[in-house]
Amino acid sequence: MTVWLTGLPSSGKSTLGSALAERFGTDRRVQVLDGDVLRRDLFPELGFSKDDRAENVRRTGVIARMLARQGALVITPVIAPYRAARDAVRKDHENYGLPYLEVFVDASPEICAQRDVKGLYARAKRGEITGLTGFDDPYEPPIQPDLHLRTDQLSVQECVDRMVELSAKYVR
Repeated sequence: MTVWLTGLPSSGKSTLGSALAERFGTDRRVQVLDGDVLRRDLFPELGFSKDDRAENVRRTGVIARMLARQGALVITPVIAPYRAARDAVRKDHENYGLPYLEVFVDASPEICAQRDVKGLYARAKRGEITGLTGFDDPYEPPIQPDLHLRTDQLSVQECVDRMVELSAKYVR
């Protein structure tokens, strides 16, 4: 199965993805497909245009599906700003009979900017970068995610517990 974590930069996707992988890691095959790592190592030619972002999500979804078909629990902490691209990944998984759980990792833009793990919000405020999702580029929140986690209100442990509970019917 694939657990797709989507949300603004610095909302907590990678933190939660790593914590979930750690929780399941000793019991089964787990693969984390971190968006930053994939973009850097596998898709460096993709920029940040709408088309390139959608292609990044499509490629990540294909890799997730391939790994899930081999029995891995795939965790994808990826911004994936556009609903249509995320919906296409869900449909692709469904076409192969694979469970796909969309988790909306949600924190206010103000909280994300305070966390600013990579310094992106600060750089965008200074005008050093443009196209930052949720700052000067759109983010389309999921309309009906399988799970909505407010990381500005819940601890990492509480979030992981909720993801484990949600995925229990698929993960043995």
